[in-house]
Amino acid sequence: MSKLTEADRKKIPSGQFAGPDRSYPVPDKSHAANAKARATQAVNAGRMSKAEEEKIDAKANKVLGKSAAETVYPNQGKKK
Repeated sequence: MSKLTEADRKKIPSGQFAGPDRSYPVPDKSHAANAKARATQAVNAGRMSKAEEEKIDAKANKVLGKSAAETVYPNQGKKK
């Protein structure tokens, strides 16, 4: 994941952030995966609600190209 400078972050359209107040930027797949991981950490630490995490995950999954079904049942239909 490339580091976002303050100037680069300001250039990102508001629609490419998954969290409130332009938090959790998801301009690409690496940032989307990172947003999901950080949201999970925030929930586990009690700093974020599960509902907010689900919103961030949904936005990040769009960038990652994952459907809701793949997120809930990631191994369904795959051969071992």
